[in-house]
Amino acid sequence: MSASALNYMPGFGNSFETEALPGALPQGMNSPQKCDYGLYAEQLSGTAFTAPAGQNERTWCYRIRPSVKHSGRYARIDLPHWKTAPAVDDSVTSLGQYRWNPVPHSTEVLTFLSGMRTMTTAGDVNTQVGMASHIYLVTQSMVDEYFYSADSELLVVPQEGRLRFHTELGIIDLEPKEIAIIPRGLVYRVELLEGPARGFVCENYGQKFDLPNRGPIGANCLANPRDFKAPVAAFEDKEVPSVLTIKWCGQFHETHIAQSPLDVVAWHGNYAPVKYDLRTFCPVGAVLFDHPDPSIFTVLTAPSGVEGTANIDFVLFRERWSVAENTFRPPWYHKNIMSELMGNIYGIYDAKPEGFVPGGMSLHNMMLPHGPDRDAFEGASNAELKPAKLENTMSFMFETRFPQHLTTFAAKEAPMQDDYIDCWSSIEKKFDGTPGPK
Repeated sequence: MSASALNYMPGFGNSFETEALPGALPQGMNSPQKCDYGLYAEQLSGTAFTAPAGQNERTWCYRIRPSVKHSGRYARIDLPHWKTAPAVDDSVTSLGQYRWNPVPHSTEVLTFLSGMRTMTTAGDVNTQVGMASHIYLVTQSMVDEYFYSADSELLVVPQEGRLRFHTELGIIDLEPKEIAIIPRGLVYRVELLEGPARGFVCENYGQKFDLPNRGPIGANCLANPRDFKAPVAAFEDKEVPSVLTIKWCGQFHETHIAQSPLDVVAWHGNYAPVKYDLRTFCPVGAVLFDHPDPSIFTVLTAPSGVEGTANIDFVLFRERWSVAENTFRPPWYHKNIMSELMGNIYGIYDAKPEGFVPGGMSLHNMMLPHGPDRDAFEGASNAELKPAKLENTMSFMFETRFPQHLTTFAAKEAPMQDDYIDCWSSIEKKFDGTPGPK
C-alpha cells in the first residue's frame, strides 16, 4: 500500500493524477501497448462517452488485474433493510409531516452494508431518476468484503463515529462535520475506526452531484472547489478469498474472488471519490431586510431534466450570523413542489428548538405545509432584532422534486414521533380586524 495513502488532492470536478509507485502512471498516452510494472490499463467512465466536454467524466486506472478478473458468477443475496425506488408500500401512508428520533445503535454485528436502513425512496432506479435516503449503523468493519453500486452515487453524512473508506482510487477517512461522495461503479470497503457509527446517506440515482450555479453571488462563498479532497493512489496486493457485492437495479448480488479488488496502483482523471469538510461552507444571507430562499444554502446539486429544479439538492444549515431588520428570521411557513428530508448532525435547529434532536430526521413531502412550531414563532416574532450568531447548529436537507415514499422500516420500526403534528396545534389566531402588528 502507498505510504502516502491518507493524503488528499484539492479540487472538485478537476482532473487528477497520482501514483503509488514511481513511474506507474504512463505519460503522454492513456493505454500504452505495455504498462510499467506489468499493470493493466482500464477506464472507468462516469458519463456517456459523448457527454459534453465540460460534463464528461472518466478515470484511467492502472491496476494489477483488470476488473473482469474480480467478477464471477453472481448469486442473489438479500439486504432486507436497503430498499430502492420504486418501493411503495400500500400499507404505509407517506402523506404527512413526519419526524423521527435517532435510530438507536444496535448490539447486532452490522457492517456498512448490513447496517443500511432505508427511510424514503423517490423516483425510479430503472430510469435513473430520483433518490433514496438511508440511516447507516455500523458496529463492525468489512473484512475481505467489497461493494459497489451500479445504481447510484452515495453522499455519506456521518453523525457519530468515524469510518475509513478503502476505495479503488485511495483512502478516505470520514468523521462528523465531513461528507464524502462515492461515485457509481467504484469498488470499496468500509472500516470502522471509532464506533459505533451512525449517519445519513443520500443515494442518488440521477445525474451526478455538482456545485450549484452561483448566479449573482459570483465566484466566492458557498462551497469552493478547492475544499473538496480526492485521495491519492493506494493499493492492496492481497491474495485472499474475498467477496464482492454489487447493487444493480435494486438487487444485490455477490461473487467470490481470490484477491482484493482494490489493486489500482496509479490513476488519472476526473471521476473520483471526494470528501468535504462542512465547516468550510461559507453561507450568505440578507444584510438589511427580508428572508432569502433556503436555496442560498445549497452545497451540492444533482440536476434533473428541468432547469433549476433539482433531482436532489444537498442543503446545509450551519453556524452563521443573522442580521436582517424588521424580518422574521427563522424559516417561514411554506409549502412547495420539493420534498424535504432533514437530518440533524448536532445542536439546535432554529425553527424547531424542541424535538428535532441530533441524529433525528424529519420529512415534509411535496405541497404539504410546514414551518416553525409555536415557541419558535413567538420567540422570533418578539425577539430584539440585533445581530445574533446562530451557534452549535448543523442540520442538512436532502431535497428532491419527487415525492418521497416512506419505507415500512420508517413507518413501523424507526422511532417516529407520533405527536410531531401537534407542535403546530397551539398556534393561536391573532387576527382581530384592527390594523397594526399583533
